[in-house]
Amino acid sequence: MKKVFVMTTVILTLSAVLAGCSSSATKENTPQSTSESTKGNASSSKLDPYKLTIVYATGAVPKDLKAVQDKMNAYLTDKINATVELKPIEWGTWIEKTNLMMATNEQMDVMMTAGGLGYSQNVAKGAFLPLDELIAKYGGDVTKALQPQFLDGTRIGGKIYGLPTNKEFASVDGVLFNKALVDKYKFDISKVNKLEDLEPMLQTIKDNEPDIVPFFGQEGRQMSNFAISSSSFDNLGDYLGALDRSSKELKVVDIFESKVFMDYAKLARKWYQAKFMNLDAATVKDFGAMQAGKAFAMYSELKPGKDAEMSSAWGVKVVQKEMVNTPITLNTTGIMTAIPKTSKDPNRAMMFLNMLYGDKTLLNLFDFGVEGTHYVKKDETTIDFPAGVDAASVGYKNEPWMWGNQMLTYLFPNEDPKKWEKFKTFNETADKSPALGFAWNSESLTQEVAASNSVLKQYQQAIMSGSVDPDVYIPKMVAALKSAGIDKIIAEKQKQLNEWSTTAKK
Repeated sequence: MKKVFVMTTVILTLSAVLAGCSSSATKENTPQSTSESTKGNASSSKLDPYKLTIVYATGAVPKDLKAVQDKMNAYLTDKINATVELKPIEWGTWIEKTNLMMATNEQMDVMMTAGGLGYSQNVAKGAFLPLDELIAKYGGDVTKALQPQFLDGTRIGGKIYGLPTNKEFASVDGVLFNKALVDKYKFDISKVNKLEDLEPMLQTIKDNEPDIVPFFGQEGRQMSNFAISSSSFDNLGDYLGALDRSSKELKVVDIFESKVFMDYAKLARKWYQAKFMNLDAATVKDFGAMQAGKAFAMYSELKPGKDAEMSSAWGVKVVQKEMVNTPITLNTTGIMTAIPKTSKDPNRAMMFLNMLYGDKTLLNLFDFGVEGTHYVKKDETTIDFPAGVDAASVGYKNEPWMWGNQMLTYLFPNEDPKKWEKFKTFNETADKSPALGFAWNSESLTQEVAASNSVLKQYQQAIMSGSVDPDVYIPKMVAALKSAGIDKIIAEKQKQLNEWSTTAKK
């Protein structure tokens, strides 16, 4: 779910230049279709055995991971003569561990990435392989699932380095509410159209529910996220220079110098001091109190059926209220998969990724686990937990929004049967950013990007959570960003955006 999510977690740049590794390419094969939409994969009988290492972020590592991995291996051996080693890494240590893995050239075949998780920086460092030729050879289901504009939105220097998940490519910023508390106090959330509208509700919760956090914040997901993911800005990949959508021109500005950011930061400070928010909002890394039913509301990027999706995942019923429309570009690179340069068989890695876009059996196995153990089928499109099992006790769970073609995944009974149709309409009718299709290349400014990200790491979460006085700390952060070179970054991003715009109009 996290979704990636619009994520404000900043990424430390790799401490060492990534070296290439030896690549033993898969033998040339004649692509053929297998029993379930694996067009573009080679006949397994012509392939040598190969183990794919899959690296991705997760909440807690599921206890039944090996059982699911074994089931996937039996299926993949028959399809592409491959097995997988699943390497989930908890969100709280994702940056540190993956940076180390890449810097030490550890073998990885498939890796989760995102615009907010250092995608452009890792491309600039040479961490990811270009995928265009691999897609042409083995990505038939990828190109069938994804519209060209969404693939093109990942291009850096004209090349594709990441495959976006086929899901909602737009989002609407808003709030998730604990349904039991909404019902108990008869709150009318339909009238919540701006954050200030929440304050009477938060006061009621504070006064009457001493064990409940009125507004739950976590690192990278606080109420002042509205400032940097609002309809005023398109973050252009990393928040270091954003498109000012209120301007009639393609103008790149510093979000952190804007009145919008200051206003939301001041509101966050007000709520923090009023004890509407948890005091550890700048550092808590999981959904904690919200997932345990110990919080009333939280910020979220929303989409059709997000509340039903999270109710199933958490085992706590929540309802949603959309508030801010977000431009579509923000989620073109919102979550992707890349093939790291350390893969010893990029062809096989692409075959596996292609199956996630076209093979319903593999995708749902990876997402939901083993049928009969982790879920039971109600019909061809709907699943539920087995008797005696719920979201908290199930032995395996993954994040369906992270992988392949999400529109092939099963739904839970509380979800809208027309969810995927609504996703398609959501994408088609979203407010498209004028920068849709632009991807920022930071290769020429790696030192400035690294220094600026270090500044954000020092200040951003404390400011956004309301933990510090924005009148004091935002000027400090802005000054430190200027010393780090953000003006150079903005100038280069503006130059690339202008060049892209000229080419795109031809």
